Amino acid sequence: CLTCHFTFQHIICHLTLMCLASIYLSESACFQMQCQASNEEEIHAVLSEQSLYPAGWIHTHPSQTCFLSSIDLHTQFSYQVMLPEAVAIVAAPTDPTRSYGIFRLTDPGGMDVLRECSESGFHTHRETTDGSPIYETCSNVHFKPNLRFEIVDLRSGA
Repeated sequence: CLTCHFTFQHIICHLTLMCLASIYLSESACFQMQCQASNEEEIHAVLSEQSLYPAGWIHTHPSQTCFLSSIDLHTQFSYQVMLPEAVAIVAAPTDPTRSYGIFRLTDPGGMDVLRECSESGFHTHRETTDGSPIYETCSNVHFKPNLRFEIVDLRSGA
């Protein structure tokens, strides 16, 4: 079980182009198909010190398919409400059709559903009022293997 956060930095003024700057591995507690990041205040202190901001998160579905669960949707909402470009990355190594996915909530559809939802844990969500899915695969993400980024491990004993 692994949950981590990553940061972006703006690169070009006229376009909304963001580049992955770093990945922060955080402490997490894992139990019964759930993983909860802990010591998040430490991550935010480090990011603030380096003038970076959180723009998404990565987590694994080690024995599941590649999707966003209801808990994942609520986590993504907390990122995306602060930064509309925020994304969720899911690594699903045992999914035979896709080993990873990059997702975001639809806006306004999915954002409205999550804004109005007060449930916790695994649960179903109502349909969006505009008929769109609650979340979508990001189509504007491009991989550039020559770009450098930093991995910072904040886990104890790492």
